[in-house]
Amino acid sequence: MNTSPTAAPEILTHLESGVMSLTINRLGKKNSITAAMYTAMADVLAAAEQDAGVRVLVIQGHETIFSAGNDISDFLNQPPSTPDAPVFRFLHGISTFTKPIVAAVCGPAVGIGTTMLLHCDLIYAGDNAAFSMPFVNLGLCPEAASSLLVPQLMGYPRAAEALLLGEPFMAETALEIGLINRIVPPLEASALAHRQARKLAAKPLPSLIETKRLMKKGQAALTAERMTEESVSFGRMLSEPAAREAFTAFMEKRRPDFSAA
Repeated sequence: MNTSPTAAPEILTHLESGVMSLTINRLGKKNSITAAMYTAMADVLAAAEQDAGVRVLVIQGHETIFSAGNDISDFLNQPPSTPDAPVFRFLHGISTFTKPIVAAVCGPAVGIGTTMLLHCDLIYAGDNAAFSMPFVNLGLCPEAASSLLVPQLMGYPRAAEALLLGEPFMAETALEIGLINRIVPPLEASALAHRQARKLAAKPLPSLIETKRLMKKGQAALTAERMTEESVSFGRMLSEPAAREAFTAFMEKRRPDFSAA
């Protein structure tokens, strides 16, 4: 199967030897993600879940950037105000995907570019990777169950810096806290991710699926519950003054003023 675009041409897929690659390919917009792209990625996950020929999924961007997060203009035109919005459908798909997910992450991984990684199994990062979750700075709250999973992963003090201050952290910190598995030069990240994915694809799929299920069983229900709670809060906060000011300031290229928010 040749590499081909999905219903959203910025999302490319390729299937070879049981490994399905999903590539975010919108470099001109820093791999920012639109509602149509979320729909395409959710469709890829749903199809890969059911396809016996897919044994492992690899998610990647470009060696210079993984994703700048949401496309702000598209986000404002199509705000995810309901639980069935494309972004939440994608997050549900990736958080419940039963087969192994491997990610290659280079350059900035902003917002959902970081939180989606909480639901991947193996993550290989370029030494240029930079992770950030600036939801508070946009007048919003975390998503992807990150309000649950980030404190579990980092411990509360570091989670507070990441989620309350929205401060970025680099690949070395991500390795130290256990978010990623290995740091390599950016041009090597995708190749390493695919090598590891091929190793997984050669193993018995029922064993992979059951092992992943057992490892995640203790928090699966909590993750789903927190993701639902976050989506409700996220949708409500989108229409509140702080978010309106944050997005207006972004579009006007000025510093937001939250004194009245």
